[in-house]
Amino acid sequence: QVQLVESGGGLVQAGGSLRLSCVASGHTVNISTTGWFRRAPGKEREFVGLVWKPGNTYYADSVKGRFAISRDAAENTVSLQMNSLTPEDTAVYYCAALVGKYSSLGSYVKAPSYDFWGQGTQVTVSS
Repeated sequence: QVQLVESGGGLVQAGGSLRLSCVASGHTVNISTTGWFRRAPGKEREFVGLVWKPGNTYYADSVKGRFAISRDAAENTVSLQMNSLTPEDTAVYYCAALVGKYSSLGSYVKAPSYDFWGQGTQVTVSS
């Protein structure tokens, strides 16, 4: 089992920045991928980005160039640095951990592919 706890959400003005953290505990050695997803009011949960165990990352087009994911293996922490925020980024942000591996990139961007989820942290961007 893996437990995930997100933190760092809050209220920020458009153009501002926030840094979210996801701390993992439990059988963290089995985690192959940590993803970030978000759910805006009235919308489906959508993929934001991910980091694979070696440290390489992949992002949704909507956040590419504005968001950056980093991983501190020693602290079992994955961070999501969000810059140039817009009201469209307002959502509950979730981190998720995947134990297995997939051959298709498309599997990594789908929420059901992930085994463990945090409780989410609210990000609100005011205009």
